[in-house]
Amino acid sequence: MKRSYSRLDQAMVRDNDGLRPASLDEAIARVADGLSRHKGDAFGMFSCSKATNEMNYIAQKFSRVVMGSNNIDSCNRT
Repeated sequence: MKRSYSRLDQAMVRDNDGLRPASLDEAIARVADGLSRHKGDAFGMFSCSKATNEMNYIAQKFSRVVMGSNNIDSCNRT
């Protein structure tokens, strides 16, 4: 069975009326604004043991340094 996937070719942001096209700068600014409102204990992150050590290191560094949260977990215990 052949599948047809349609991919976004530009950033989309959600407004009151649904999604609309936006510039990449506007989309990134919205992401940054949303993340800045959830710093500290309001933020948590999961990482995966199947990712590389480098990727897990970056994930914990982002969580602790950028977001100010020690709420990071992974499935490394299993």
